[in-house]
Amino acid sequence: MSPVKIEADRVLIRELSESDWVRIQEYASDEKVVRYETWGPNSENQTKEFLSSAIKASQESPRQVFELAVILRDTDALIGTCGIRIQDKTNRAGDIGYTLRKDHWGQGLGTEVAQALIQFGFSQLKLHRIWATCHVNNKASARVLEKAGMQREGMLRKNILQRGEWRDSYLYAVLEANG
Repeated sequence: MSPVKIEADRVLIRELSESDWVRIQEYASDEKVVRYETWGPNSENQTKEFLSSAIKASQESPRQVFELAVILRDTDALIGTCGIRIQDKTNRAGDIGYTLRKDHWGQGLGTEVAQALIQFGFSQLKLHRIWATCHVNNKASARVLEKAGMQREGMLRKNILQRGEWRDSYLYAVLEANG
């Protein structure tokens, strides 16, 4: 598969490069941005390790993990990262995730990114089912997933150990159009 480049109205989703680490570190070290994430706040080394791992995964064949940069089209600035991962090849299932800088929250960009990942997952990766989870207190992320066309399927009780405490997650999913 050639390098991923997904174009949406206001964002471009592209492969990550080593030079992206400074922009990623700006939000990955922000406690407010990562409060609902299972990672962070990141040290510089942790961000560099994430980038190295993402770039290595992009070179695997067959590729299962797509960790990508979110670029604002009008300024060419990296404003976040997103990913789609093939979790079950036999059943054609994968999951998506995204993280954006807080100065770009509340503008519909998260929804645009989620919709672009879903479209890519169905059209290019030939997935049947795409799912995502979010912290039950992350109302903004739940709205993004719903606006992107995903349906809440339920709540996973105490399914993730986050910063030493078990947390609940909402499970969202969408099926391919002919599924």
